[in-house]
Amino acid sequence: MLPTLTTTALDGTLRHFSPRFRPRPMGVMNVAIYAFVVGFWLFALAGAWFFDGLWAWIAGLAYVLYDTWLLVYVALKTRYLLRPASVLNPPVGERLTVAVLIAARNEVDALPGTIERLLAQTDGADEIIVIDDGSTDQSVDALHERYELERGPDGVRRSRHVPALKVVSVPAGGKARALNVGIALSTADVLLTVDADTALEAGAVDAMRRAFGADGQLVAACGVLTPRCSAGSAAGLFEWFQTFEYVRAFISRLAWARLDSLLLVSGAFAGFRSGALRTVGGFDAGCLVEDYEVIHRLHRYAHESDTRWRVAVVAGARATTDAPGSLLAFLRQRRRWFGGFLQTQYWNRDMTANSRFGALGRVMLPIKALDTMQPIYGLTAFILLITFAASGRLHVFLPVLAVIGIKIVVDLAFYLWWVRLYAHWLGLPLTRRRMVLASLAALAEPFSFQLLRHSGAAWGWYAFLTGSGSWGHAPVTPVPRSGA
Repeated sequence: MLPTLTTTALDGTLRHFSPRFRPRPMGVMNVAIYAFVVGFWLFALAGAWFFDGLWAWIAGLAYVLYDTWLLVYVALKTRYLLRPASVLNPPVGERLTVAVLIAARNEVDALPGTIERLLAQTDGADEIIVIDDGSTDQSVDALHERYELERGPDGVRRSRHVPALKVVSVPAGGKARALNVGIALSTADVLLTVDADTALEAGAVDAMRRAFGADGQLVAACGVLTPRCSAGSAAGLFEWFQTFEYVRAFISRLAWARLDSLLLVSGAFAGFRSGALRTVGGFDAGCLVEDYEVIHRLHRYAHESDTRWRVAVVAGARATTDAPGSLLAFLRQRRRWFGGFLQTQYWNRDMTANSRFGALGRVMLPIKALDTMQPIYGLTAFILLITFAASGRLHVFLPVLAVIGIKIVVDLAFYLWWVRLYAHWLGLPLTRRRMVLASLAALAEPFSFQLLRHSGAAWGWYAFLTGSGSWGHAPVTPVPRSGA
């Protein structure tokens, strides 16, 4: 195995990348919103026994109305995607240097292919920095043999015939800390985080470089990802559902970016302006979702310092990434995602309904506060539906089925609309097969994939409340009760 940086050297490397953020006290409006979300759920739960007719299913009605409102809002905000593609392309700006950071742990099968994709870019990265996070397999040794790595006095190994490639091994400490090592070692203007199992399309790096070069206010951006389920007991089924889930997710991100309130860039492939990332202290090693949490700090810093910073989606930066292809792997992923979401929401609770943070505080974070309980409302609605049927309360069950049928038709319409927008946005062919698959996904999802998502989120609530969770195969890291 290759030698790792010593603890002393690692501490020195990371001395500027240790966020010490602590959440501010909650105001009256912050408390009121969260109290309403939980209180209304308790009221709706009790209503199942005290109300009659459709009102007995008030938890489901709340879920349906809220979800439909979000669909309408996103559709209105993304109509601009029907403009000619040339209007949507960013102008060309200055050419910035780019570094790709790959935090890898036990990725012997995926890592070589990911690096080859990076080396095959039309306008490649100036630096490719692989941070081995305490791997116990032969992944880094394989790179040593393939690229003829030589160890320098700083503990970093560089390739003899690929000048851009650097490899450093550190003791296992999680993805965020590994990425912070990469930040400290890089001198590039723009930093791209790429998972070891993410395969970039040929023009992805250049698209990110152009986007940051053309917009000096852009500090973070996400690429457009397509899920790939290559392993798992039901890989094809999970890939089918997740493919259209990703379509909806990226259309939604465009909507929130237009409101200057985008909070999520996927760490599997994201870009950051290095100066801004250093200003806020890098990634937080105490968070389960470091890519999500750091965007909150970037927004917070921008508003508190009266700095104009933007977070966006870059259409030309495309990649395929591994996604869970079995039930347990999927539930574990969604547990970590939702547990990390709750953790970050808790840390930034003072921003909710706070007009000081613009549309982010007035609109986006209150919506996120509602989202903390949305899966619980969804599961409650389903359980009540089964209960009404089992107890013979057909005067409740039948009207509820009618509402669900209408909701499925509405969802189908939005599904097909977004598939059309997505294809036009990215310049993809809109085939009949794709529309049929999208239609089938919309019809099947409410009583299958959607329930699995909500179940994973409920597990995330458990992880948050009990303080458990992990990144990949790293040791379990407790969920802190306050900012770390």
